[in-house]
Amino acid sequence: MSKPTANWEKLGDKFYRKIQLYTAVFDQDLELENYHVVGAPYSGAVAIYRDENKIIAYRGAQANKASIDIYSCAGKLIRRLNWEKGTIKGLGWSEDEELLVVTEDGTVRCYYDLQGDFVPFSLGHGAEEHLVQSCRFYGSGFVALLGNNNLISVTSYSEPRPKLLAIPPSDPIISWSIIPPAYSLSRSVEVILAIGKTLYVVDATEAEDRNFDAGPFRHISVSPRGEFLAFYTDDGKVWVVSGDWSDKLSEYDSKVKTVPKDMQWCGSNAVALAWEDEVHLIGPRSAATKFYYDAWIHLLPDVDGLRLLTNDVCEYLQKVPDDTVDVFRLGSDSPAANLLEASSLLDQKSPKADDLIQLIRPNLAEAVDTCIKAAAHEFNIHWQKALLRAASFGKSVLDLYSSDDFVDTCDTLRVLNAVRFYEIGLPLSYDQYRRLTPEKLVERLTNRNEYLLALRVASYLQLPTSHIHSHWAQQKVRVSTDTEEDICSLIVKKLHGKPGISFEEIAHAAYDEGRVRLATELLNYEPRAGKQVPLLLNMKEENIALDKAIESGDTDLVFHVLLHLRKKLPLASFFRVINSRPVATALVESSALDQDRELLKDLYYQDDRRLDGSNLLLTEALGQSSLTQSLDKLKLASKYLSDSRDSPAQFQRQALDDASKLLRLQEQFEKDLGPRDNAPIASTSSSFIGLSAHQTIFELLRQGHTKRAQKVQSEFKIADKTYTWLKLRALVNARHWNELEEMAKAKKSPIGWEPFFNEVLAAGNTRVASVFVPKCTHLDVKERVDMWSKCGLLVKAGEEAFRAKDRGLLEEVRGKASGSAAVELERLIGMLPAGRR
Repeated sequence: MSKPTANWEKLGDKFYRKIQLYTAVFDQDLELENYHVVGAPYSGAVAIYRDENKIIAYRGAQANKASIDIYSCAGKLIRRLNWEKGTIKGLGWSEDEELLVVTEDGTVRCYYDLQGDFVPFSLGHGAEEHLVQSCRFYGSGFVALLGNNNLISVTSYSEPRPKLLAIPPSDPIISWSIIPPAYSLSRSVEVILAIGKTLYVVDATEAEDRNFDAGPFRHISVSPRGEFLAFYTDDGKVWVVSGDWSDKLSEYDSKVKTVPKDMQWCGSNAVALAWEDEVHLIGPRSAATKFYYDAWIHLLPDVDGLRLLTNDVCEYLQKVPDDTVDVFRLGSDSPAANLLEASSLLDQKSPKADDLIQLIRPNLAEAVDTCIKAAAHEFNIHWQKALLRAASFGKSVLDLYSSDDFVDTCDTLRVLNAVRFYEIGLPLSYDQYRRLTPEKLVERLTNRNEYLLALRVASYLQLPTSHIHSHWAQQKVRVSTDTEEDICSLIVKKLHGKPGISFEEIAHAAYDEGRVRLATELLNYEPRAGKQVPLLLNMKEENIALDKAIESGDTDLVFHVLLHLRKKLPLASFFRVINSRPVATALVESSALDQDRELLKDLYYQDDRRLDGSNLLLTEALGQSSLTQSLDKLKLASKYLSDSRDSPAQFQRQALDDASKLLRLQEQFEKDLGPRDNAPIASTSSSFIGLSAHQTIFELLRQGHTKRAQKVQSEFKIADKTYTWLKLRALVNARHWNELEEMAKAKKSPIGWEPFFNEVLAAGNTRVASVFVPKCTHLDVKERVDMWSKCGLLVKAGEEAFRAKDRGLLEEVRGKASGSAAVELERLIGMLPAGRR
């Protein structure tokens, strides 16, 4: 096995290495020189589309059909997107491996996975009129250059809001590039334009001339983190300046008269120039090296290096990490290099291994750390193992050493080696992997339909797997030719019970493919009704959606379905749907009672619920402001019940008719008598209207309108007992004592005479109250004696006891008396036999 330094090139005081990733990448018939080639960051997919400005050999209509082809770095075709939507003026990748396609008329498609699904949007701002000329992309956005030199910026692919930047001069733009917002001084996207012999920097507010007079500049390139800028001049020189434009760091003369087709940064330390089959790599202080190829070369920049792509080979060019240099540099006597040598000697069972370990003993922990880091950066599995063995040997000698980094690196390398494999084609470097994150790597594997590897990686790294399973199921319903029953059965068998699985997403994918029945079946396994119901409504499965919402017990969800049904269905159909579902009917009733009473009336009528409909009209009648409106509502409420033969309905109808009759009488009283006088303080109105029949009689008697009160009694068949009670209380309330005394002259009372005594006495008139005591003949002596006593007539009370010859009761009354009343009572006591008690 050759040393890693075999493919190193020294550039100034730094080393660069060119790692061969894959060979025989593309078919030789592809003619890569006739295509635009764009690579996704973090060693992602490669998109190619034909350069329409180049003439190519005709190979039949099908072969020349326009398409965007997406390959892995190993040349495996991932997806072919047929293209018939106009001339492509921009093709780029987001940080999340979303493919952006910008057409000449300003239409943008964001392919958010590698399956061909996309979200479109338009640039606006005159793009359709002036046409897009070219685009420059960065991790989360891009800038489009229009034919009138206007620049349109999009800073987010998830929520695209195209904005016009400051207007630059109208002179022709020779070349241009952008500084992403994360690395610009203004913290917004900045555009560098080569116009004439100078450079302009354009942001959202101004276009500033930087007064560079060495142009025209044919290429402009910005380092990955924006700390350096590179310019290629018309006379073949490369200028490198600091990101703040303050220092010119180097100047390199390529001595090539032909302008290179591309210029890109290799990490943040070197600039690569590419002609057809030649690459110049320029480092600090104008140090340079050259690489030659047998085929057309494309440069695909990445965060820490540069992919070099031809038909034959995919290579990775990067600065050799410092830890790797420390271990492998020729002649290195670093502790890490000695530890690697000691490990090798140990494998050979040489006693010199121990001598080396003792030599580096003071720096052994540092040597172990360096070997672990160097192993992480290594692509060759042989050297990964060698470095990890050395680290393991070193830490076994140490008394105290944490193995966390060693274990993490072993886990990481197992993952990286798996995804670098030719069939997968994700040649991530260690630095790229750390920036990408394991979660995003699993997502990339899933988007490539590499489900088994994605599951193994996720399980190995203890990451959630629900997204992988869901993606697999969605692809299954999209492309499987099996019967819908078999597909559903397979998906449920594989996924049912697994945490985090959303059957709604899978059902949605089935619905989008036109498999409505399959979608409905899959939704039965979605435990969250809030996820089921919206999709069922989209699928026009309203009845099932309503049943699911009711089963969930979520009233808001039920209301959501009901509102959808109310807007969509005719009224009769809507009522038919809810009538068989009591919960839905109850919710409609409760809602309509406050918001739409006409709907509630229609519901009662449609369901033949006459009593409920009549009650609703009665409620409205009570709330009307005018008598005429109230009478009209009562008439309708009565008519509602006209055909019903149920006893409750007939009773209610009679009550409604009586209410109408009473209102008319009250209206007449109002006209004849005016508002009732001396209304109680608690009353809200002095009008007769709205009183009950009993209240009406009470008011009429209180005001002395006996005949009218008797008419109300007659009309509504009010019992004599009730009428007598009302008259008694009305006369007492009005203090009509004479009329009460006249009533006492009658022989009988429907309610007896004791109520008269109690009501008058409660009103404070003991004189009139005493008139009724002799008429209470049904009461016993003690009760009558008590009544006389309450009126203050103790002599009368004593006489009542005397007549009953009840000495004890008489003596009890005597105990309450004084003065002449006491003398009289003593006399009466003396008249009774002594032994009588």
